[in-house]
Amino acid sequence: MSDDVTVIDDVYGKRYGEMLLVTSTPAGPEATVYNTFPLNDCPAELWDKLDPQAIAADNGAVAALLNGPRYWLMSSIGKRSRETLERKSFGGIEMIRQATVKLASMNPSPYSLNRVDRKAVFTFDAGREIYELVDPDGRRWVMQTWSQTVDPALSLSDLPGLASRLSLPDDWTYRPRTPTSSLRVDTTSQDACVRQDDLANSYSLQTSGTRKPPKSQGFGGFAARLVSRGG
Repeated sequence: MSDDVTVIDDVYGKRYGEMLLVTSTPAGPEATVYNTFPLNDCPAELWDKLDPQAIAADNGAVAALLNGPRYWLMSSIGKRSRETLERKSFGGIEMIRQATVKLASMNPSPYSLNRVDRKAVFTFDAGREIYELVDPDGRRWVMQTWSQTVDPALSLSDLPGLASRLSLPDDWTYRPRTPTSSLRVDTTSQDACVRQDDLANSYSLQTSGTRKPPKSQGFGGFAARLVSRGG
């Protein structure tokens, strides 16, 4: 791993939230993503009071979108140049700038593709159950976070049987699996390919042992299930 990648261990099950500030660019709308991790756990008493319209106005953004609460499913996260990342406070919640997302639509459908510049590596330990989508080309997408954005009652214990609740595209499958060796999704030097399901759970394309990454199909899922209260 590169010397400028800082690793945080024991992140499995940790709660966080994100703020997306959307701006207009010549190439189309773009969102700057701020994340509460690892500064705090997105405290509900502050998160529930956030006003997206006011936050957008204060930051000169077209829109401010709330994404969370969410929970990590990997064991560790490595981040390139973490020490130099910008910090912002939203409604008393401290966040770090973590990624940039190019938007093709503000209302995408589940399972469409999204490319994220996050410069990170996710490691899933051997022996701990993971949850995957398998697409018609045999590519595997590992669930990186589960979300309570759509279903506030969704819990970790629901994930093994989640297939019955998903409206999967034709020839896609959902499966739990326990890897016998560690799984690394390394996007420190390339964009991450990310999809979300009907419940706003997020999946990353596995970067080892996969075929050629899919062609871009626009902004997919990352904000499709975001809560935009007041706007």
